Amino acid sequence: MNEPLTSAYYELLEEIQAVDFVLCELTLYLDTHPWDEEAVRQFNHHSKQSRQLKKQYEKQYGPLFQYGMSYSDYPWNWKDAPWPWQV
Repeated sequence: MNEPLTSAYYELLEEIQAVDFVLCELTLYLDTHPWDEEAVRQFNHHSKQSRQLKKQYEKQYGPLFQYGMSYSDYPWNWKDAPWPWQV
């Protein structure tokens, strides 16, 4: 990635992190409250939102996950920086 990172990049990355945090918390809650139907609904809603945000991120900025969780453009673009964990 040769162009400077915009505020939109950081906002999208922050939104992904926030939604994934909610998913982590809901997972812990549902481990002890598996019959909470509203929590299951919230989990499914945020799970869908997380997938959509990650798809948007990868379309705009490149791969987000390794080990087959994200596709690569041709040529192999994992060498393109910055990686999400580097910002």
